[in-house]
Amino acid sequence: MLFIFDLMKNVVKARKLTIFFITILFIALSSFFISYLEPGEFTSPFLGFWWVMTTMTTTGYGDLVPKTVSGKLFAVFLYIFGVGLIGVVIGKIVESFGIYRKLKEEGKLSYKGKDHYVIVGWTEKSQNTIKELQLSNPDVNIVVIDSSSKAPFTPSARLFYINGDVTDIDTYEKANLTYAKAVLVYSPHGMIDETTADGMTLLITSSIKSFMRQTNKNVYTLVEIKKENHIANFKHLEVDEFVLAGEALSDLMARSAMFKGSSTLFMKLLSRKYDVSLWNVPKSESWVTYEDAFEDLKKKGAHLIADKENFNIIKHLDETLPMDSKLFIICEEQVYKNVMDSMKEG
Repeated sequence: MLFIFDLMKNVVKARKLTIFFITILFIALSSFFISYLEPGEFTSPFLGFWWVMTTMTTTGYGDLVPKTVSGKLFAVFLYIFGVGLIGVVIGKIVESFGIYRKLKEEGKLSYKGKDHYVIVGWTEKSQNTIKELQLSNPDVNIVVIDSSSKAPFTPSARLFYINGDVTDIDTYEKANLTYAKAVLVYSPHGMIDETTADGMTLLITSSIKSFMRQTNKNVYTLVEIKKENHIANFKHLEVDEFVLAGEALSDLMARSAMFKGSSTLFMKLLSRKYDVSLWNVPKSESWVTYEDAFEDLKKKGAHLIADKENFNIIKHLDETLPMDSKLFIICEEQVYKNVMDSMKEG
C-alpha cells in the first residue's frame, strides 16, 4: 500500500503530458496482462480493455469477473491505483480548462483564425464598432488588442483578447494580423491633448506598417485621428483610410440644426439596427456604364448613391464604369443579399 501511495504521489507531481502517456500505457498493459492471467475469461485484449476501463472508472457492469486469485489480486490493484490514476487525469483535464480560461481572459493566448478584424485600443468608440460589426454579421471574428492586464469584456468564440504593448510587433503576431481583413486603430482615450494622442496613434500605426512590411502583407488599415492637419504626418505610412474624431459629430449637429431630423436619417444609414442601411457592392460584369448599374440595382430595390468618394453618379450615368469601382448602395439587408447572390450566379 505504501508503495502504491508513493507511486501516486509521483504521478500527481508529473507533467500533464507524462501523466496522459503513463495512463494510456498503463491501460494498454493492464488489458494484455489480465488476458494473460485469465485467458479463459478474457479471450482477447479488447475484452481485457473493456474490463480495465469499467473497473478504473468504477462503472463495474459485472459482465466480466476474474476467477483466479492472481486475477482478483490484480483487480484489487486496479481498484486502488487505477481508480486513483483516472481521478488524477480527470483533475488535470479540469485544471487545464481553468488555466486556458484564465490565460484567455488575461489575453496571453495567440489567435489562430483568419479573416478577422483587429481592433487596437479599447475605448467607448471601439466598443460601439464591435457592436456594429456583430450586428452586420453575427459570425464575424474580432480580436481586440489592449494593454489592460485583464480583458475589459468577456471573451468568447467570436471576440478574442490580446494583452500586450500596442507598439510591439510581437503583439501583432499574437493577433495573427497577417491574415486579418482589416485593422482599426483607435485614438488613445484619457486626459491627453490632441497632439499627444495623434503622436501615440502615429507610433502605433508605424509599428503596424513595419510588421506588414516584414510579413509582405498589406492589411486594410483604418486610423482614428484627432486633428485633420495631422493627416500629412501619416502619409508616408500609406494608411488606407482616416476617421476624424469628433468631426462627424460636429457635422451631424450642424446639419441637424439646419435640416431638422437629418441626424436620425444618417444614424439609421450607418447602423445595422435598422432595416435600411448603407452597403458596398462590387462591379458586376453585366454593367458597362453607371446607368446599367443604376437601373439594375433599382429593379432589385437598391439605390446606387456613390462610387468611392464620388456622389455625383446621377451626372455620370452615360460614363463607363471603371473596373476598380467601389459602389455604395442604400437598401434593406435582404435586398443586399439578393444583389450579392445574383452577382455570384452571374
